Amino acid sequence: MLSLFPEPEPGVKNKEVRESRTTGVYPSQKIQEFIHTDRIRASSPITGAQIQPASLDLRLGPVAYRVRASFLPGKFSTVENKVRELIMNEVDLRSGAVFEKRCVYIVPLMEELFLPESVSGKANPKSTTGRLDIFIRLITDYGMEFERVAPGYKGKLYAEVVPRTFTVRVQEGMRLNQLRFVRGTPPLLRESATLGKLHDEEPLAYAPDDSPADAEIRHGLPISIDLAGSKGSEVIGYKAKSHAPLMDLARVNYYDPAEFWEPIPPTPRIILNPDDFYILVSKEKVSIRPELAGEMVAYDPSVGEFRIHYAGFFDPGFGYGLREGKGTHAVLEVRSHEVPFVIEDGQVVGRLVYERLMEPPDKIYGASIGSFYQSQGLSLSKQFKR
Repeated sequence: MLSLFPEPEPGVKNKEVRESRTTGVYPSQKIQEFIHTDRIRASSPITGAQIQPASLDLRLGPVAYRVRASFLPGKFSTVENKVRELIMNEVDLRSGAVFEKRCVYIVPLMEELFLPESVSGKANPKSTTGRLDIFIRLITDYGMEFERVAPGYKGKLYAEVVPRTFTVRVQEGMRLNQLRFVRGTPPLLRESATLGKLHDEEPLAYAPDDSPADAEIRHGLPISIDLAGSKGSEVIGYKAKSHAPLMDLARVNYYDPAEFWEPIPPTPRIILNPDDFYILVSKEKVSIRPELAGEMVAYDPSVGEFRIHYAGFFDPGFGYGLREGKGTHAVLEVRSHEVPFVIEDGQVVGRLVYERLMEPPDKIYGASIGSFYQSQGLSLSKQFKR
């Protein structure tokens, strides 16, 4: 019998066995197989650090193109053809370059794909990218959707990058987004009966006191906003400042949060201004079992006209088996659409849906693989002083 976790997180029990499914999200070891068999290729060798429990980090290439507007190539065009029509200037990323806020950049990525016909892909920003309000979307040749890779796709990958709040300095090789691979068309686990059974077996979310969350599961696990904070909390969130300094994304634990953010004290409600960007936190503490992958529904008009999460992927092991408590709060990147919108403490602001992996991954999210946000409460991106 194979052990699921060669080096488990503290408190994680090796109780699972490896069971393979015919459809589902690819785990880390199957992504590694794709690399070894040249299904995934790159201009520079792919490193182990890029391979996450259920996704692959993608890297910026050496050049970017500032373009006049966002676009999709459509089924009759490549990305390069569209860039030639819309280009304003070329930007060299080899030694670093500045991406101005509210400007659109197209960056060819280092990785290329040669997928079998049964495998597709879907992408999302990485957590750090979302917390900086950097809008990034994957584009493919002949693509008709952002963030999607068609089954059997063979070709280059591109990122559309739009810093929305801060002007940032980026460099070749930086990892701003990530890609999941999916075999077949497995159903999303969002039905009440299925998720309710999983929650009863082992909680999907916990209350602040570590008791199982009393969640009314419908169309996914509901996620609510915490504007009250715990007893004695002085800050429950942050609002980005409009005229902040340049930020170099290569710097870690470096910037003073006060230069970029206004702290928000406990409050019964917040009126979201469409021009503002907020970092807030969920009341629930999420726990993603090793055989599951989670994804936050970023924009759900049924709960309000706002977007609550840019970096929607939750990896297997997120908030799972922790020594210091049960579950991890979801940090939410919040921006209102078009009109001011009121959110109140405890209001449901989004839903977490789940997919099964084809088999449990060789590694799970946590400190042992360098995951940065495993035991987070309210937490800014890693560029800021802790």
